[in-house]
Amino acid sequence: MERKYNKQPKLNIKTGDQVKVIAGDERGKTGVVKKVLRKEHRVIVEGLNIVKKHVKPSAQNPQGGIIEMEAPIHISNVMLIDPKTGEPTRVGRRRDENGKLRRYSKKTNEFID
Repeated sequence: MERKYNKQPKLNIKTGDQVKVIAGDERGKTGVVKKVLRKEHRVIVEGLNIVKKHVKPSAQNPQGGIIEMEAPIHISNVMLIDPKTGEPTRVGRRRDENGKLRRYSKKTNEFID
């Protein structure tokens, strides 16, 4: 019998990374990743993809009303910015000299971290 695991996908973008949006309404803009939603394959980028949301009054927000917040962007629509060159790059994974799996820039062939 075959076992099925609820294994989370390995994503190449982490919280705190600088990314550039390559598709959609926010194309060409850059920002810092606030949160990674691994199950949905989406990221929330600080200051980008702003939507207005209607909020009912609650204990935390007794006034209610319309608030502006960042909406998630699909991870395929963002590209990591290489910290050394400042340009968007594809990301791969390989082992370093200590045998630890690390991310590297496919453009400059150097480790990212």
